[in-house]
Amino acid sequence: MTFEIPKTTYTGRIKEIKLGKGDKAVIVGGESCYPFYLFEGEMPHIPKIAMEVYDSPPEEWPEAALEPFLGVTDDPVAWAKKCIDDYGAEMLCLQLVSTDPNGLDRGADEAAGVVKKVADAIDVPLIVWGTANHDKDIEVFRKVTEVCHGKNLIIGPVEEGDYKQLGAAAIGYQHTVIASTPIDINLAKQLNILLSNLGVPDELIVIDPTVSGIGYGIEYSYSVMERMRMAALTQQDDKLQFPIICNIASEVWKTKEAKTPTEEDPKMGDVKKRGILLEAMSAMCLLLAGADVLIMRHPEAIKLIKETQAELMAA
Repeated sequence: MTFEIPKTTYTGRIKEIKLGKGDKAVIVGGESCYPFYLFEGEMPHIPKIAMEVYDSPPEEWPEAALEPFLGVTDDPVAWAKKCIDDYGAEMLCLQLVSTDPNGLDRGADEAAGVVKKVADAIDVPLIVWGTANHDKDIEVFRKVTEVCHGKNLIIGPVEEGDYKQLGAAAIGYQHTVIASTPIDINLAKQLNILLSNLGVPDELIVIDPTVSGIGYGIEYSYSVMERMRMAALTQQDDKLQFPIICNIASEVWKTKEAKTPTEEDPKMGDVKKRGILLEAMSAMCLLLAGADVLIMRHPEAIKLIKETQAELMAA
């Protein structure tokens, strides 16, 4: 008697979203099954990885994370080009950390100038990530979306407190929004409905469910992402049928496990290897939960993820 693997019947599908423009634009989403369940459905587009670039020199990165980018961290354009030319980045995420009102508090015009320079210097899709300070993000992104009209940036986080202003800017200047909510499936659905009612088309929305690294609540993030995919694929909930983006790098590399020097706690192992593995393991958990785009930092962690994805897609 032949054994047949039980299979789930899926009635929904994740929307396909085009990110970026031109020959290097990428398409994410389109899944008709749970992540990597290729015996039950399709994953027409392998999840993408965006490499981080900061708009000012990082002050709190551990040495292991800084090492691959030595010499370019004070120049976002040079940093972006290095990610593409040396590490083969297929997407980039420009983190506007310098605009934080609790930090350098750089103005909207200066921030927009940096984004424009980076966008003009590259041909891969560009994510632009703000500070989650509503007033400042509204001010900055209004200018950014205007000066980068037609570039199809992916801007975020767009939250309930600023979705009207940022959503309107995205519609007017043709950019994709990252609908960001604090680890809650109902809040995620509600924000997508609000954006839709505002007039943001489905093809300009991706979901950020908020994530964390291993040891810092990834189980909760995983559970919420998993339930989003279940609702989207098996319950035909069209307000959750959007690709998911996970800003995981900053969550991993700020932890004590990624920063504690080897000599301070030899039992934890080599600090460089530890940080790389922590990022790769956290990213892999999120891929298995349904991530379509990962924002990552270390080239070796990215290499591990790409190799693992290739094996899963070939299985």
